[in-house]
Amino acid sequence: MKERLFSGIRPTGSLHIGNYLGAVKNWVDLQDKYESFFSVVDLHAITTPFNPKELPSKIKDMFCEILASGVDPEKSTLFVQSHVKEHLELTWILSTLTNFNWLTGMIQFKEKSEQHAENVNLALFSYPTLQTADIALYKAKVVPIGEDQVQHIELARDILRKFNYTYGDVFIEPKELITESKRIMGLDATNKMSKSLNNYIAITDTSEDIFKKLRPAVTDPARIRKTDAGTPEKCNVYTSFHKYFSDEETLKTVQEGCTKATIGCIDCKKLLHKNMDQHLSPIRERYLEIKSKVSYVDEMIDFGREKAQKVASETIKSVKEVIGLW
Repeated sequence: MKERLFSGIRPTGSLHIGNYLGAVKNWVDLQDKYESFFSVVDLHAITTPFNPKELPSKIKDMFCEILASGVDPEKSTLFVQSHVKEHLELTWILSTLTNFNWLTGMIQFKEKSEQHAENVNLALFSYPTLQTADIALYKAKVVPIGEDQVQHIELARDILRKFNYTYGDVFIEPKELITESKRIMGLDATNKMSKSLNNYIAITDTSEDIFKKLRPAVTDPARIRKTDAGTPEKCNVYTSFHKYFSDEETLKTVQEGCTKATIGCIDCKKLLHKNMDQHLSPIRERYLEIKSKVSYVDEMIDFGREKAQKVASETIKSVKEVIGLW
């Protein structure tokens, strides 16, 4: 039997190429190798400031974008986190075993606290316990993550090991699957790609919008004029975009043209635009088609909920039995 895998993504806005390359594209590749559970983790999204009027459409749009990217609901279980109430039930139970000092040492909590100093809430603090419940509820053995998330999986193992030691072996200790680090910088070449910073390209942007955003994108600071030679590895357009969307021939053209100053930055961006649009246009077309079929989207959301609910209810039943709540 295939090992189970869990991964989630917050519905914070349009799926941009940063979280597409860093997460969803990996999901498409992994769904044939694992029994996969993929979730739009809306409960995580409300730990930081959000607009309740916009959240429903963000959740549904993210769901459609994931389908358009190639995640197959027949091969995988794709669902909305809050639609499966057991996530919250298990979070509360696991919180009784989560050491306070474990949470205070989480690097991400410190970073988020600085970013949202006006609302350092309990949910933000206990975020890793909910994340542990997400994984444990489906008894997932594998969690695909970037290196910056290793601490969270280590904590999940600590919590579940403590549960098993205290009450009996119910859970599998998850292991991290380190995916290729794709820290995609934004078009400003200063910050990580983010919708809130408006330095992003969405996977559903039109061809015209993609080029409009690429034109002012920061390149190698050494290339002020076309006749100035540059270093591709110092150019954000090359390292964050060309490397993931262009073929070997294009990469060679850009490398030689940049170092020998035979092509300008705008020429480099035109080549990138062509390749990026070629990759994203099928996703954009599928997204528009899927979104237009309202009943189909609702059907897929219900289908995913039912598949996830079946596994989740079995897990929570066994948990309640061993701790004396059943």
